Amino acid sequence: MSDKITLYGIPNCDTVKKARVWLDEQGIAYHFHDFKKAGLTAGQAQAWLKDVERDVLVNRKGTTWRALPDERKAAITDDTAAVALMVENPSVVKRPVLFDGKQYHVGFKADQYQHIFEK
Repeated sequence: MSDKITLYGIPNCDTVKKARVWLDEQGIAYHFHDFKKAGLTAGQAQAWLKDVERDVLVNRKGTTWRALPDERKAAITDDTAAVALMVENPSVVKRPVLFDGKQYHVGFKADQYQHIFEK
């Protein structure tokens, strides 16, 4: 299963750093996908939306969201619009996104990850 684990995010995000440290401390092998450098495809964002609600995945509390024009924010009314926004502006994605080999999870809390990897 470890070769299927992928952590998506950006390296300088504090929450991503915490998730990476936790995974390393648990000895869990994973691939890190830096979506600032490697990009984000519509297919990836659509896959995330199968497991994570749009309103969770699009971080409406972050500086990237707040900097968007009001018209752009108002246009995020369905998954298609959310995918287009995430591809255009990956920093709007709530981080990190973890694929555990079976499903996607968003955010990081140690107890959340503990539960995911106990399965």
